[in-house]
Amino acid sequence: MGAAIPASSVVTTALQGDVLVVTIDNPPVNALGAAVRQGLLAAMQQAQADAAVAAVLLVGAGKAFIAGADIREFGKPPVAPILPEVCRAIENLNKPVVAVLHGAALGGGLEVALSAHYRLALPAATLGLPEVNLGLLPGSGGTQRAPRLMGVQAATTLMLSGQPLKAQAALQAGLVDKVVEGTDPLAAGLAYVRELLAANAPVRRTRDLAIAEPQAALAWLDEQKAETAKKSRGLFSPLKIIECVHAALQLPFDEGMARERALFMECLDSPQRAGLIHAFFAEREVVKVPEAQAAQPRPVASIAIIGGGTMGAGIAVAALDAGLPVTMIERDAESIARGRANVEKVYNALVAKGRMTEAAQAAVMARYTGSTDYADIAQVDLVIEAVFEDIEVKKAVFRELDRTCKPGAVLATNTSYLDIDAIAAATGRPQDVIGLHFFSPANIMKLLEIVVPAKVAPDVVATAFELARKLKKVPVRAGVCDGFIGNRILAVYKQAADYLLEDGASPYEIDAAVRGFGFAMGPFQVTDLAGGDIGWATRKRRAATRDPKARYVEIADRICERGWFGQKTGRGFYLYPDGARTGQPDPEVLAIVDAERAKKGVTPRSFSADEIMRRYMAAMVNEGANVVHEGIALRPLDVDVTFVAGYGFPRHRGGPMKWADMTGLDKVLADIEAFAKEDPLFWKPSPLLVQLVREGRNFDSLNQAEKS
Repeated sequence: MGAAIPASSVVTTALQGDVLVVTIDNPPVNALGAAVRQGLLAAMQQAQADAAVAAVLLVGAGKAFIAGADIREFGKPPVAPILPEVCRAIENLNKPVVAVLHGAALGGGLEVALSAHYRLALPAATLGLPEVNLGLLPGSGGTQRAPRLMGVQAATTLMLSGQPLKAQAALQAGLVDKVVEGTDPLAAGLAYVRELLAANAPVRRTRDLAIAEPQAALAWLDEQKAETAKKSRGLFSPLKIIECVHAALQLPFDEGMARERALFMECLDSPQRAGLIHAFFAEREVVKVPEAQAAQPRPVASIAIIGGGTMGAGIAVAALDAGLPVTMIERDAESIARGRANVEKVYNALVAKGRMTEAAQAAVMARYTGSTDYADIAQVDLVIEAVFEDIEVKKAVFRELDRTCKPGAVLATNTSYLDIDAIAAATGRPQDVIGLHFFSPANIMKLLEIVVPAKVAPDVVATAFELARKLKKVPVRAGVCDGFIGNRILAVYKQAADYLLEDGASPYEIDAAVRGFGFAMGPFQVTDLAGGDIGWATRKRRAATRDPKARYVEIADRICERGWFGQKTGRGFYLYPDGARTGQPDPEVLAIVDAERAKKGVTPRSFSADEIMRRYMAAMVNEGANVVHEGIALRPLDVDVTFVAGYGFPRHRGGPMKWADMTGLDKVLADIEAFAKEDPLFWKPSPLLVQLVREGRNFDSLNQAEKS
């Protein structure tokens, strides 16, 4: 079990009359570290032994009850007592135990509360069992106690979603007994305990409650199992959660607990859990960049957006949602009206779904202004340019911003590929110019690439990271190159997919293999969704600098030449009859593919899903290694976060670099070297990958080196 840690002042006890107040005080969020678990167990033993104690009140100091496990203990040997033992001691006490919940009561924190005999919540409390997000399941009785309190359907939904409930919803669900107004958990808790003692309230153990309507619950659970298997795309822990709830329905409590523990340990050993934990930590680590640690952000109280198309409108919504006033600049009155309509459309949809009131929409839109005059943004703190992806158009905008904006205003470009150093050079203040690469739809997509040109001031980079936090984005620092981190790597693995296509795999087989790996969509579906004309324009732009010796597949160009740009034109690689969102295979596309193969003298061969993915992933990882090697990404984890947050990479695999570590870098390199026999120019091993394999190290060793 590992060495015991002596209990410290993280759990204190104080007798108030005949109530033993047990306070968890482990800042910042009262995480359930070993010392907290030991302190809680000791407090239960004290309450049991002291005849002066009539009841126990569990309360969290500071801003939360208990926000869950201590993440610093992840991956380390367990230290006694484990949480199920603590929960059992709370539940088995023969004096009433009351938990008063304020702030976060999540994961193990909620499991502690479920072990208490009564639960009181303050209005701001949030209750949840989010373990599924880390590839785990509630392992301290959550799967056994929650169904007894809430019913099977509500409890299972809570655990599978990983989303918390507000206090009032938790009361309606039966998770808490009472919600009282106020902000002082101790005062509220003591008043409730006195009320219970006055009424001679009995010890009421959750374990002893019967689950409501067991037969209907079993039938619902079977349906849910089939639904979850389909929806969770190979995820391990959701089906294990359902298995645990099944045990709660069909086994005595102690056997159900043993089953939960066994399945929890299976989740703990799953590679998916390693991938999900990596993604969790990487998203926290990614904001640690040298500039943000060296400088304070500039104040940003107002924002301007240049361009009111889909991207500009999405950025405007993200800024408005963050409470910022937004001025949008367009070239004429008609474009301004269109830009405003694009913004309003998002809020109209929320109102129509009942997720926003008309009054709230009016209040948000009151912070939005449209204008055709750059003079109207002379005093804003930060400008984001979101015009057409053409460097001369963007340079013209930046010359205008340079002329108009106040000194110290941050000037940002939302470009996907273009050279930000060249854009900054069009101004007399390159120190104020940065790249903010949003992903469409910008109000929904989490990723924000913060692209750092050569002359930018450190406080501008710090400002960009602070803005990302306000906009609730996941920021990744990137250097300047064609495509930055994400689109640069995308271009390479898309090429690998094109080579597979020309060599014999159909676009539909490739997409199916990629979905089977855990992506929501394959590369040809993504092309159709984004619009084939976008990639076509990029290929034409790069044609002059393309290596004449490099293999070039023209299939996508042939499709674009017919005006088939994907969903928006009703056909691309797939057919979209009557505006359908899901494409159907197109025999004419397969005929184009056959014709192109014949023209190049390619004899098609078949590829298994595994062979497709080995090439697809090898290309992704190899270019990811190049991006780290060249300093475009600070660390491998920056590549991982980029792909999980912005490119649909399956979170449970952690990201491409984590996947490579889990697969074995030697195996990935061996694949690249084997593929290089067919095409040495494309399959050129990254020097970083070769070096790491030679030294017996992995990508994560570079993440650790950055931390130390």
